[in-house]
Amino acid sequence: MGIDTSVIWAVIIFFAVFMYVLLDGFDLGIGMLFPFTPKKRDRDTMMNTVAPVWDGNETWLVLGGEGLLAAFPVAYSIILSGLYLPLIFMLVGLVFRGVAFEFRFKATEQGRHLWDKAFIGGSVTAAFFQGVSLGAFLDGIAVSGRSYVGGPLDWIAPFPLLAGIGVMIAYTLLGATWLVMKTEGELHARMVQVAKPFALMLLAAIVIISIWTPWRDPAVAARWFTFPNIVFLAPVPILVAVFIVLLLRSLQREPHRVPFVSALALIFLGYTGMAISIWPHIVPPAISIWEAASPPASQGFVLVGTLLILPIILMYTGWSYWVFRGKVKADAGYH
Repeated sequence: MGIDTSVIWAVIIFFAVFMYVLLDGFDLGIGMLFPFTPKKRDRDTMMNTVAPVWDGNETWLVLGGEGLLAAFPVAYSIILSGLYLPLIFMLVGLVFRGVAFEFRFKATEQGRHLWDKAFIGGSVTAAFFQGVSLGAFLDGIAVSGRSYVGGPLDWIAPFPLLAGIGVMIAYTLLGATWLVMKTEGELHARMVQVAKPFALMLLAAIVIISIWTPWRDPAVAARWFTFPNIVFLAPVPILVAVFIVLLLRSLQREPHRVPFVSALALIFLGYTGMAISIWPHIVPPAISIWEAASPPASQGFVLVGTLLILPIILMYTGWSYWVFRGKVKADAGYH
């Protein structure tokens, strides 16, 4: 039996998108936390925690997008056609955030507030429309044959908008727990207090989406609640409860790494639950990974280069985070 390159590519794309959510999520969360920290000194410290690594985080978004184009061109054309506007809004938000990140440190005292607002607005816009895109994807994309047949505003619906808010909450929690790990003193204490309500809001969002998704889609309900699947998949919701409790309890003590690790685990479990719900479809609810795949020879050719470059990306990502580990002092400079 030969190697199923479609499954390998599905795993690579799943991993790349998860790494983007993982790494750029707390980066975007820091922008959404700016309104909670009006002092310039605190905002400088917050940005310095991600200054050495933030631009490398988006490597994973590029890898996921290019992998989808190379391995599943049918899915790429349908998904981009259906989600063209929210993805454009997301990219505009990322541009505003990136420009504001660089220019804020060079702005005058009188002009800095404009870049702060651009950083907040860009972060909110990018996070919200990432969630809207995810929600619209899970809600199902109108397809006839191998073409998108929906309208340009099909993504404006209750479930995608709720998913947009849910992703904002998740990223803000990631940002708060990242700052709990990376800062000290007054800012550290403020982020501990901010993280508590956002942890509860994330739990509420997970519960609502976990109920809504099988309620609107009988296939998802059958996937999760029929025997023996209900036994095999039970660890996912159980682990969600465990990590929520661990996160909240750690915030009551002298937190450092545990809140951030717990938040990452919650994001991973939510992402895994999504993958379980839609598998093996890459364009829910109609097109599977095999129906959307490019020819095996094309997938194999691109896979060789990807498997060579992927360890390099992992190594330089891990090395950069290792070099800049530890607490960031309030007087640390940005160069």
